[in-house]
Amino acid sequence: MNKKKFPLRWIYYISHRFNSVDMRGRSAVTSRLATFGIAFGVMALIAIMSVMNGFQMEFIDAIMEISSYHLQCRNVENVDSFSSWCRDNELVKTVYPMYETQGLLVENARGNESASLVRAVPSDVLDYDTGLKKEIHMIQGTFDLSMVDSIVLGYDLAIALKAHAGSIVNIMAASGSSSSALFSADRNFIVTGIFYADYPDINAAYSFISLDAEKKYFGDALKPVVAVKLADSNADAVVKARIVKQFPETDVVSWREYNRTFFGALRVEKNVLMFLVILIFLVVAVNIYNAMRRMIYERRQDIAVLISIGASKKDMLSVFSIKGLVTGLAGSCTGLVLGVLISLHMDSVFRFLAKLQYWGELTAARLFNPANLPFVAENSMFSVYAAIPARMQSGEIAAIFLFGVLSAFLSSLIASRQIIVLKPVDILHDE
Repeated sequence: MNKKKFPLRWIYYISHRFNSVDMRGRSAVTSRLATFGIAFGVMALIAIMSVMNGFQMEFIDAIMEISSYHLQCRNVENVDSFSSWCRDNELVKTVYPMYETQGLLVENARGNESASLVRAVPSDVLDYDTGLKKEIHMIQGTFDLSMVDSIVLGYDLAIALKAHAGSIVNIMAASGSSSSALFSADRNFIVTGIFYADYPDINAAYSFISLDAEKKYFGDALKPVVAVKLADSNADAVVKARIVKQFPETDVVSWREYNRTFFGALRVEKNVLMFLVILIFLVVAVNIYNAMRRMIYERRQDIAVLISIGASKKDMLSVFSIKGLVTGLAGSCTGLVLGVLISLHMDSVFRFLAKLQYWGELTAARLFNPANLPFVAENSMFSVYAAIPARMQSGEIAAIFLFGVLSAFLSSLIASRQIIVLKPVDILHDE
């Protein structure tokens, strides 16, 4: 008998009828668990990736805006002409020269010492470098480099020196060349401010002085580095290629090269975490596969009848594949909504976890060790986590959603392949 191709509407109708019966029968629990598993996996992966992005981007933003910038250009023959060319480039947001030296700082009153990376920048840098202004959080004094002998210290560096706004620190030793003294007791600076950044190494090592101070104390000992910040940090390769073409003698280092090891470690951490959560999808896919094989076995009589009246095996393959697709879509859509909602209110989630941990410890102390009750307190780290906003990336969310749908669809498609080997005549004969 010639097989005619059944319309998609018929295929969907049969799939819907099978699904309706299964949701009321003994397969209902399996079907609901499959949908729940997909939803939980999508929700967990979106929430975890958003939190991870939030933590990582806090570090990355601080590093790019304060430490590495988007591009660092060395061996620039004419800083003024180079800066002028950069300002005419539509991709460049900010450009200015800076100088760096490794120094040993000594607090004059107490004699405390600490190593520091001393960076000389324009005294009015915060007026046009909005990224630096955003990442520099002043906790004491101001970022004031208007006086030649002024310095701004990182928070942990200030603690190591036991310095505060108004203290006098001396750059006792500084790297440079023969044109400047390696050791000097005359490089005294007044601390005008103490800043805090979201990356600990910056707080522990960085200090800022003005370009006028660099000229006064270091002369020609330091070579200028032109800092370039872009409107889009991902355009670093394009701008670097333009600079190298226009100024072939210039050495250009992008933020990706400057922090290759650190960013690589963050990427590995994120990928490992994503792999662990993806195991949820694999477990659910195996569950759907086994459930679909059992369903096809239970439906072999119905399948045989439908094939006998004209449906092809490919049509029946589509019937069960659509069930897997619907399961994947239902779970992924639910997980997408829940994951986005949790990510948007992650601060409330962390506060709830803090309360939950506190009351759990309080209850345990009351039941088993009342003497420890005065020492039970909320974990302050949850407040720190709550202050860091989760960052959702549309590309990642789309990939997670599609993975949830495809994992259910493909497992159903693979399980449905056994329909091809069914022989309707033998099945109906046995009945």
